[in-house]
Amino acid sequence: MTTLAFTLVLFAGSILAGLLGSLTGLGGGVIIIPLLTYMGVDFHYAIGTALVAVIATSSGSAAAYVKEGVTNLRMGMFLEIATTIGAVFGALLVASKLIPTPIVAILFGIILILSAVNSWRKKPEITEQVCSKMGKRFKLTGAYPGPDGPVRYGVKNVVGGFFMMMLAGIISGLLGIGAGAMKVIAMDNIMRVPFKVSTTTSNFMIGVTATAGAFIYLQNGYIHPALCMPVVIGVLIGAMGGSKILLQSNTAKLRFGFSIFILIIALDMIYKGMTGQI
Repeated sequence: MTTLAFTLVLFAGSILAGLLGSLTGLGGGVIIIPLLTYMGVDFHYAIGTALVAVIATSSGSAAAYVKEGVTNLRMGMFLEIATTIGAVFGALLVASKLIPTPIVAILFGIILILSAVNSWRKKPEITEQVCSKMGKRFKLTGAYPGPDGPVRYGVKNVVGGFFMMMLAGIISGLLGIGAGAMKVIAMDNIMRVPFKVSTTTSNFMIGVTATAGAFIYLQNGYIHPALCMPVVIGVLIGAMGGSKILLQSNTAKLRFGFSIFILIIALDMIYKGMTGQI
């Protein structure tokens, strides 16, 4: 395949990845890595490219949520301390090849399955206003705009959420994904933050976490402009198209079908990792 043909195929695949990632809520990064490895790209370059794509998509969507006043910026910046430390640690493990590539591929498949299943889990809205001592000390409480005025909420289990965020950062650095599902679990299930706030704050944090991991991959030469350029542009176009489809139609069946598709990719990555084909 010529360079031009490779770039065009990668660009078209990235648009599809952005579309699928937007519709399933998993982000384009989880599809970019399998796409690049299927095209014969080294797994480490695939992770580095996916991290750059995550930074681009997160920056665009996070700005809109911050403007609406739903994102808890103070809580996000506080928890970014944990995710950044974790992302640097995870990226160092993979970039320095301390963890064999087949193990990373198997772990990637497992996390992909968990993320896809979690996207279908019912999430009851949390409206608790009770706040822990640590939550008050760090002023992590907040409010988001509701139909009848600002809706106030409290924050619990700050220490537990902080360590879960560190694990999310490690996964992000290891696998080149935003690990948004784990961040939402940390804020939603552990810290008892309303789901609307946890998803938007997670979106705000994903780009910063990915930047920390991408810096390590860049230092080790695993980020190549020829791969990043078509991927970033393609994923952004696909993600914008996916968001419009979500707003204009009932996509429950569509999302279910795409989630099955992602599960098949995850199982294939696990199989290739176990058989040493990656």
